[in-house]
Amino acid sequence: MSKVLAVLGAGTGLGVSVAQRFGREGFRVALVARRKDRLDALVEKLAGEGVEAAAFSADLSEPGEVPALIAAIRDRFGRIDVIEYGPIGGEVSFTPAAQLDAATLEGLSRLLLLTPVEVFRAVLPEMTDRGDGAVLMTTGYTAVQPMPHLSGVGPVMAAARNYLYSLSGELADTGIYAGTLSIGAGIARSEMVESEMGEAATNSDLLGAFPVVDPDDLAEHYWDMYTKRDRVERIHPESLAP
Repeated sequence: MSKVLAVLGAGTGLGVSVAQRFGREGFRVALVARRKDRLDALVEKLAGEGVEAAAFSADLSEPGEVPALIAAIRDRFGRIDVIEYGPIGGEVSFTPAAQLDAATLEGLSRLLLLTPVEVFRAVLPEMTDRGDGAVLMTTGYTAVQPMPHLSGVGPVMAAARNYLYSLSGELADTGIYAGTLSIGAGIARSEMVESEMGEAATNSDLLGAFPVVDPDDLAEHYWDMYTKRDRVERIHPESLAP
C-alpha cells in the first residue's frame, strides 16, 4: 500500500507544492482546510498530475475536531505516513507586541500550537507501531528571531517550535522524524501574499524586506528533510540562519 501524506492547511501556495512533491514520489495525499470548494479544485489539479488526493474540510482552530479528522483520513486511505502542518492563510496577521492581548494570543494558539500538538499526538501511535513516519511543521522566521511590530504569530509559533524540538529528541530512536521549516519570506501563490500578508503589511515597512519565494523550492526542502532526516530545522532563506 502506497504511503499517505496529510497536508493540514492546504492552499494554493506551499500546501499544494508539498502535495505535488510527495505525490511525484508515489504518495497519496489528504488535503485539509476549511473551504471545500478550494480543496476540490486542488484535488482536481493533483489528479491531472497523476496524484491520488482527497479533500477533508475541517476548522483547524478547533483542536477538539482532530480525532474525527484523523479517523476520516485513515478511513479513506488506510494509513498516515507523513503530516505537514502549515495553516497560514490570509486571515492570519501580525500584531505589534504593544497592542497584543490575551484574546488574540488565545485564538492564534488554538490554530498554531494546540491543534498541531493534538494532530501529532493522534498519529504518533500508528507511526510508532510501524517504526517509520514523519511530522513536519511550517513556522515563520519570527518564531526564531523576534521582530518589532511583527508579534502575535511569532510568540505562538516559538512555543510550537520549542515543542517540535523536544518531540524530535524524544523520537530520535523510534524511526519517526520531526522537523520544522521556518520561513522568512512571503510564499508566491499563497493566500497570505495575495492578501498583502495581512493587516500588518499596511502597518509596518518591515515585511517589505522579506523576499517572495517559490513554494516549489520550499517543498523541495521538505522532501530533502524527510529523506535525509539530518536536521530538526531548516531556515529559508539560509542567510537568515543564526
